[in-house]
Amino acid sequence: MATVHTTPRTDAWTKPSLRRLLEQRETFVTCAELVTSRGLITERRGRKVLSLARALAEHPQVHALSITDNPGGNAMLSADTLGTDLISRGQEVIIHLSCKDWNRNALQSRGWKLASEGFDNVLALSGDCPTPSYQGQAAGVFDIDSIGLLRMYSDMNAGVRLSNGDGRPEKALEQTNFFLGAVVNNYKQAEREVMPQYFKLAKKVENGAAFIINQIGYDSRKQDELLKYMRRHELNVPVLANVYVLSVPAARFFHAGNIPGVVLPDDLFRIAEEQAASPDRGKGFFLELAAKQCAVARGLGFRGVYLGGHLKYKDYEKILSLAAGFAADDWKLFAREILFHQPDEFYYFERNPETGLSSTEVNRRYLQSRTPDGLRAARKKAPLAYKVNRFAHDKVFEKGTLGFRAGRAIYERVERAGHGLRAAVHGAEQAVKIAAFDCQDCGDCSLPEIAFLCPESQCVKNQRNGPCGGTRPGGKCEVGDKDCIWSRAYDRLKGYGEEDKLIERPVVFRDGALKGTSAWANTFLERDHHAKMSRNEDNSE
Repeated sequence: MATVHTTPRTDAWTKPSLRRLLEQRETFVTCAELVTSRGLITERRGRKVLSLARALAEHPQVHALSITDNPGGNAMLSADTLGTDLISRGQEVIIHLSCKDWNRNALQSRGWKLASEGFDNVLALSGDCPTPSYQGQAAGVFDIDSIGLLRMYSDMNAGVRLSNGDGRPEKALEQTNFFLGAVVNNYKQAEREVMPQYFKLAKKVENGAAFIINQIGYDSRKQDELLKYMRRHELNVPVLANVYVLSVPAARFFHAGNIPGVVLPDDLFRIAEEQAASPDRGKGFFLELAAKQCAVARGLGFRGVYLGGHLKYKDYEKILSLAAGFAADDWKLFAREILFHQPDEFYYFERNPETGLSSTEVNRRYLQSRTPDGLRAARKKAPLAYKVNRFAHDKVFEKGTLGFRAGRAIYERVERAGHGLRAAVHGAEQAVKIAAFDCQDCGDCSLPEIAFLCPESQCVKNQRNGPCGGTRPGGKCEVGDKDCIWSRAYDRLKGYGEEDKLIERPVVFRDGALKGTSAWANTFLERDHHAKMSRNEDNSE
C-alpha cells in the first residue's frame, strides 16, 4: 500500500450514510470491496487488508467499504472483525451476508448482533457453494436464500413479534434499521437464464432490497439494459455498477469458469493475454479500462460504482483520477468499446444502432415467442411427464377442487387410523415420488412451484425462490454438468405463457419440522408452506 497519499485525507466521521447518499442524487457514489484474509487479523495478510481499509476510509471519494463473507465458498476472517474497526472510525460499511454457512436462526441471531454493533448496511446473498477446506468440504446450509434473508430482515425492521405461548398478546421486539442490498446477474447467455434473473430482481425489491449491485461483467449494453428494464418495470431503487479491475491472472481465473456466475468472454480474454506481454503485464490498460467503466456507469445513470479486484491504494487513486479527467461525453465512445459478450447472447431490448447500446423496443424474437404460434412450439417441447403432472396437480392437489376435497377426507381418515397405516401410505407416496422426482422426503413440497422439478435433489443450493446467479454458460449449474432447474422450469412454463409468473408468489420458507413426513398429507391437511401462504394472503385482505 502506498505510504504517501496524493489525495487529501478526510475524516471518516464527516461522511454521510450510504442510505442518504443513495436516496439523494447529488453524489456519484463509490464503494470499494474488501476481501478479508484467512487467519487472524494480526497476521501479515490481515494487517495488509486492515491498513488498506483504513487508508480508503480517509479518501474523500470513497463513500463506503464493502466486506465479503467467505467469498468463493472459502473460510475467511469474518467481515465483522474488519468492519468493527472501520465503523469505529465513522466509515460506512456494507456487510455481506450469505446463506451458505448459516441457517435462518443463525442469520436472525447474526442480524441482531450486527444491528447491536452499529452495522446498518447489509448485502443479502445466497452465496457460493463451499469449496474443499478443513478436513474436506463443508456442507452448504442454504436453509433460506437471499430473498428469504431480505424478507426476514425486512420483518426485523418492522419489529419481530414473539409469541409468549400462554395466550397473552405477542411482544414486539425493537426494530432494526437495516439498509438492505442485493445482487443481480443479467450477464447471462440465454433467455432461460436472463429472464429468471430479472424476475428474481423484482422479487428482491418487493421483499426489501433498497439498493442493487450488478454482477461482474464487461458489456455496456447489458448494463444499459438493466437500467432500462428496471425503469420499464418500475423497480425504483438505486443501482451500483460492478467494476472489477482485471489483471492477467484474474482474467485467466475468470475465463476458466472458477468464479460461479462470472463469465469472461473470449474476445476480452484474448486482449488480456496480449496485455500479458506488455512491460507492466497490462496493469495500466486494466486500470484505464476500469476508469472507462466508471465513466460509462455515470453516463448510463447508475447511482455509483462498486470497485473490486486485488488493488493497492494507489490503484484506487489512479482509477478515480482517470475517471474524473474524462470529458462529459467520452463515456459514449467508451460504451462502444466495452461490449464484450457471449456468442448469441440474449438481450431483452433490441440494439440501438446509433449508440451500440439498448433501445427501448423489446426484443422482437422474444415477443414472437410469446404469440400463440410461439407458445404452441414451446409447448410441444415440454416433457410428457410435466404435462401429466400438471394435469394431476390441477385436478387433485389444487385447493378447492373435488380431488383436493377427496384427498383431504382420505388423509383425515389415515391420520386417525394410527402409525401403521400412516407409514404404509407414506411409503407408497415415496415409491411414486422417488421414481418420478428423486424426492428427498422434505415433507414441504415445492414441486408445483418449480414446474415439477425438485429443489432438494436437483438444486445444490435448494433454491425455492428463483435461481442463484452462479450458473455457467448455457444455464448449467455451478456444480456438475446439469441444467439449472430454474432454466428448465422456465422452458416448461414458456409453452403455457406462464414463465413470467415463475416466482410470482409469496416467499417460500421450507418448514424443517416436516422433514420425513408425508408431503401429500401436509398438503391436504394444510400444514405445509402452501397453507401458510394462503392464510397470510387471507389475513392481508
